[in-house]
Amino acid sequence: MKFVRFADEQHPNGVYGLVESGEVHVLRGHLFEPPEKTGETLSESSITRYLPPVDPPNILAFGVNYRDHAGETGSKVPEQPLLFLKATSALIAHGDNIVIPQAAPQCVDYEAELVVVMGKRARNVSADEALGYVFGYACGHDVTARDCQRGDGQWARAKSFDTFAPVGPYVVTGLDPAALRVQMRLNGAVMQDQPVADMIFSVPCLISYLSQGMTLLPGTLIYTGTPSGVGVGRTPPVFLKPGDVCEVAIDGIGVLRNIVVAS
Repeated sequence: MKFVRFADEQHPNGVYGLVESGEVHVLRGHLFEPPEKTGETLSESSITRYLPPVDPPNILAFGVNYRDHAGETGSKVPEQPLLFLKATSALIAHGDNIVIPQAAPQCVDYEAELVVVMGKRARNVSADEALGYVFGYACGHDVTARDCQRGDGQWARAKSFDTFAPVGPYVVTGLDPAALRVQMRLNGAVMQDQPVADMIFSVPCLISYLSQGMTLLPGTLIYTGTPSGVGVGRTPPVFLKPGDVCEVAIDGIGVLRNIVVAS
């Protein structure tokens, strides 16, 4: 099933919808409740304001989870998953603008990622059972200020500027994450394109790893790492600038589109 969250004149505070054959069936209740159609439908093309698919209690993320990406950035391949956190205040939706911050105007980079949306409380789960705690999957963009990442000695600020966590436009259930492919298109040009199966640590492994040290709550977002092809790994480097159009595309989920603007 494909879920979307949006706002309009009839639903100014936001509402969930179930997308079926180009139509959106408005739902009662929360994303994690059994879907109950209200009888109201609208064309998906009529949606003008998308909302983030959840209000996450945490945004957890992993770095250097593709070997090719490690090579292009000169990073050591990690022996265990490399965890960092993104501030929940960085979250934006499909169609919102990515704002280049005044504190880091020159080296803002793109990172397309598969995002896991947790659906159940998970603690000390094994990799074999981990996917049973997942609600669904979304497209994500782990926007990164590379100069801050290099200079700070840790990644929190570089990954957490306002608007640096686009997610959406859908959450899709019933997918096999290992069968998906992540692509970043910058102004229409394909910059990243790699199967999720190339991850160093699989989605079940990441969930299990996290759950050994913290409780994963419903709505938690997990950014699973970016493939090769990021801007900092190119010669010359390619960094985001005002007017750029970023599209994260994952077959079976959809396309997350955001435009870059100046602060």
